[in-house]
Amino acid sequence: MTPDPRPRTTPRHAAGRAVPAPYDTGHARSGRPAVVVLRALGTGDLLTAVPALRALRRGLPDHDILLAAPAELAPLARLTRCVDRVLPTTARERAVPTTLPRAAARPALAVNLHGSGPASHRLLARLAPDALWAFRHPSVPGIRGPAWVPYEHERLRWCRLLRWYGLPADPDDVRIAPPDGTRDPAPGAAPVLLHPGAAAPARRWPVDRFAAVARQVRHTGRPVVVTAGPGEEQLARAVAEKAGLPPSAVAGGPHGLPLDELCALVAGAACVVVGDTGIAHLATALGTRSVVLHGPVSPALWGPPSDGGRHIALWYPDGPADAGRPGDPHADRPDPRLLRIGVDEVLAAVLEPAGAGRPEAGP
Repeated sequence: MTPDPRPRTTPRHAAGRAVPAPYDTGHARSGRPAVVVLRALGTGDLLTAVPALRALRRGLPDHDILLAAPAELAPLARLTRCVDRVLPTTARERAVPTTLPRAAARPALAVNLHGSGPASHRLLARLAPDALWAFRHPSVPGIRGPAWVPYEHERLRWCRLLRWYGLPADPDDVRIAPPDGTRDPAPGAAPVLLHPGAAAPARRWPVDRFAAVARQVRHTGRPVVVTAGPGEEQLARAVAEKAGLPPSAVAGGPHGLPLDELCALVAGAACVVVGDTGIAHLATALGTRSVVLHGPVSPALWGPPSDGGRHIALWYPDGPADAGRPGDPHADRPDPRLLRIGVDEVLAAVLEPAGAGRPEAGP
């Protein structure tokens, strides 16, 4: 599989929450032909695949869409309204799973949205589907798909794959439904949500800068919430303490937040300030304003789509070649490009109305 410039992580915000077997999203119907889709990665990866999943749902309305992904993502898969069932997978970091649960005796179609192959191709081929859609790879000559492009925006990549096989797909079709019961907050009560965590220090904007943004937002009278993923509680509390926020402003304990609760929190926020992580993609999918702080990886590869200026991607590359040459998202210190982002411009992006003259982000 072609090296992935994204962080090597599993879902970080569903720790400790059991998903009831058989991970049915409530839409599966027995007796229909099955489409098995492999995307055994993390939260952001699933959300960038929503346009492709939606294209499959529209193009194959009489099929069951079975998503091979970590079980923790079942609540998120349900919100997409594209997936009928989740086939739970296990794999270390971003590796290709060694096995898949048996979905059907013979799926009508298998679709590889996981990577360039060949391991992921061969994994799906073992299901003996009637057809297998994937990028071509010299080690798997039986698959005649399109060529893999190393540095291509993730949403565009998978839509291009489906279009090659004759299925229309819109890379900007990213929206998902908010969780049931999510209510619009009273005017002025929607919080600005700050998420200082990330899987690696390379993508963590400094605590002092997050705290400065939180402190100034609070002075405007707007509520502030600081979220913590698994293992990030102390980091979130440090931001809150430096900003003069009460401990109750921190959402998430040692195991982070259950994914459905995190979705509801993001859906009800006025704006989300976050590094290049899964929560950035969650804000995009739920239509919540966001300010995304990019460091080692260009927004041209993983940034939000154009949405009337609703999502602002801040990034200061070393030069034009950066868009096609990601830095190291696994490094043990903040990326220099991330450190070029200042507090004042983040604060201005948070406080200005959506679409107020800033360039739109996205590929």
